[in-house]
Amino acid sequence: MNLRGCAAKILAHVISDGQSLTAALDNHLGKIHNPQDRAFVQAACYGVIRHYFTLDHELNQLLGKPLKQKDGDIKALLLIGLYQLQYMRVKPHAAVSETVAATKHKPWAKSLVNAILRNYLRAAETLQTACQSSPEARLNHPDWLIRQVEQCWPDQANAILNANDQAPPMALRVNRLQGSRDDYLATLNQHGIGAQTVNFCDSALILDQPLSVEQLPGFREGRVSVQDVAAQLAAELLDVQPGQSVLDLCAAPGGKTAAILERQPELKSLLAIDVDDKRLQRVTDNLQRLRLKAEILAADASQDWAGDRRFDRILLDAPCSGFGVIRRHPDIKLLRRDSDIATLQTLQAKILDAAWRLLAPGGILLYATCSILKQENEQQIGQFLKNHADAMELPIAAAWGQARPHGRQILTGSWQMDGFYYAKIGKRL
Repeated sequence: MNLRGCAAKILAHVISDGQSLTAALDNHLGKIHNPQDRAFVQAACYGVIRHYFTLDHELNQLLGKPLKQKDGDIKALLLIGLYQLQYMRVKPHAAVSETVAATKHKPWAKSLVNAILRNYLRAAETLQTACQSSPEARLNHPDWLIRQVEQCWPDQANAILNANDQAPPMALRVNRLQGSRDDYLATLNQHGIGAQTVNFCDSALILDQPLSVEQLPGFREGRVSVQDVAAQLAAELLDVQPGQSVLDLCAAPGGKTAAILERQPELKSLLAIDVDDKRLQRVTDNLQRLRLKAEILAADASQDWAGDRRFDRILLDAPCSGFGVIRRHPDIKLLRRDSDIATLQTLQAKILDAAWRLLAPGGILLYATCSILKQENEQQIGQFLKNHADAMELPIAAAWGQARPHGRQILTGSWQMDGFYYAKIGKRL
């Protein structure tokens, strides 16, 4: 199997067909049995997507005229070749020859791929300099997204865009029902795995180097989960007490559901809902591994689905642009559209209103997104508070993020966290 050819098929599904990188990888990686080969393909795919706008600009200069739409696999193969030459520790002659070898299904492309990659080696410095004249290529984001970030965060925009292009750290959430964080840290150290604690999150560890979950001691037994530190903050902010009923809206894949149960095992009930049946299976799988139990229901959070049920605590992890997690899901830069933002705002407001009706008087609703856009976050909450006289914002005093007119914002990469937003709202008695 030619690994570059396999990676090109995966990338063509993303670049040409609009499929998510996660789904495309899931559909193909199972056919590769060697772990090192799988790692190479995954690294190549993530790398090309992460640096897509820079690589695409260079490729367009080298091609002169675009390839036909039906040759999306050849374009993907060329991008892989450029990525290897620019970012990977692959010897240039090997990168060129192996990439050329992947054109066997389209013999006409052999000479083209060979010429393009060799021309890049001769003109690399000139091509990279030319990228500076294009904001998309220089900042490696689509123009419309650059404008959105600059509008929301003019002083931090470059830092945010740069953070989006970095590989994220691997953070763990220790299941404190099975032992303390310090105990698990000691276990990691015994296995030669380095990690650091996080002083503002008592469940979190950040690994010195990412590794596969199979290498984490006790992972299968539920001692630990992989979850960004920003997402772990939800369980503490929700302030769940013994005997309370909790609703987790838009819960899949279940990381926050599990974190709530790990922090407070003496609940009256916890109901996790999501609109997607398939994604709910991941919630079930995660809870089973962690030896936790919750009620799970497929339902549309924007609709009236609960009858007369009311909840003491509600976590709404709202559907959003995902612009705070681009470093984990770089395909967001390719797949998301400017027009999506207004649609998402409307959906967020609808779900907020529906969730509010389910909150018992005296209860707390925690609104969360993995976005950095103000219109999805502080502006959304500001409008909600204007529309609901029985709602009062509760302060979030924290050593992380920055206080906003409403809620608290984490910008991508700060405190080693993903971009995230939280607002805490209480319902008057």
